[in-house]
Amino acid sequence: MFKNIMVPTDGSKFADKAADIAIEMAKKFSARVTAVHVIDDKLIYPFEVLEEEGKTVLNQVQEKGRDNGVQVDEILIVGSPTRDMEKIVEKADADIIVIGTHGKTGLEKLLMGSVAENTLKTVKVPVLIVK
Repeated sequence: MFKNIMVPTDGSKFADKAADIAIEMAKKFSARVTAVHVIDDKLIYPFEVLEEEGKTVLNQVQEKGRDNGVQVDEILIVGSPTRDMEKIVEKADADIIVIGTHGKTGLEKLLMGSVAENTLKTVKVPVLIVK
């Protein structure tokens, strides 16, 4: 049914739960997981800091996959999490997206909530929203 399950992640508890569900689904469907971290091009932190954070977050999903016998591919890109998700899904050749309802706290929580909502509205594949 599903061969490639995409999970956008920012390291938040909602994203971690989404990754857990994506990995469980991958085990059931003999699929692979594509973990995606988008470095928001609007953030003003030093790129190296954001890149390192992204690598760390993706590595956590990679480890969960390894522990469960699931292949995890990683995508780390710079862009807009709200605007670019449709393109990312197409390039990753994902069959379904498993995404957390909200990301990090404060203003980032508001932004990541809009990522899930925008993903639901714009992509052409099924979306499973995890809370």
